[in-house]
Amino acid sequence: MASMARIKEFDSDKALDAAVGVFREHGFEGTSTEMLVQAMKIGRQSLYDTFGDKWALYRLAVQRYASEETDAHIAMLRGKPRAIDGIAAMINRVVATANQACLGINSICEFGQSRPDLAEVHRAADHRLRHAASERVRQAQETGDVDNSLAADAVVDFLFASITGIRVAARGGAGRNQLASLGQLALRAIV
Repeated sequence: MASMARIKEFDSDKALDAAVGVFREHGFEGTSTEMLVQAMKIGRQSLYDTFGDKWALYRLAVQRYASEETDAHIAMLRGKPRAIDGIAAMINRVVATANQACLGINSICEFGQSRPDLAEVHRAADHRLRHAASERVRQAQETGDVDNSLAADAVVDFLFASITGIRVAARGGAGRNQLASLGQLALRAIV
């Protein structure tokens, strides 16, 4: 009698989401395979069979996280009739969620440009978000809500740097009031 192949007994999307959570908190180097299998609730062999090695899983996790975060930022940017209100909504979302580790920023800090496959994931997400943000900044400039003597791309660079600073400040222990103040100052700087 031939043995039947064993059917996967886990949801790979849920397992990947669990891996995102571990990598968010501990980074690539700080995450062990044991930590992953525990969080993902799968066996070591299932991890390798489904996701490949730890690096392949990390890259998938960063890709999933970057896609979801980019979608959420774009939804905030485009979710208000006035462009400046959409920009404020994006900044306010960052402030509200800054106490959660950002896998995107953490992976850039951990690897920089040293891993081309990972850098490509970041470039793709950055391109999508930058396009949407630039569009909204230009619209806000047309209505006089953002200083139109500033180059739209420079405003976007400043906003993205401010978002990074807010997230890093939160990881360093900044409180809700400090983070809200940083968000407000970022908006005030562009009007």
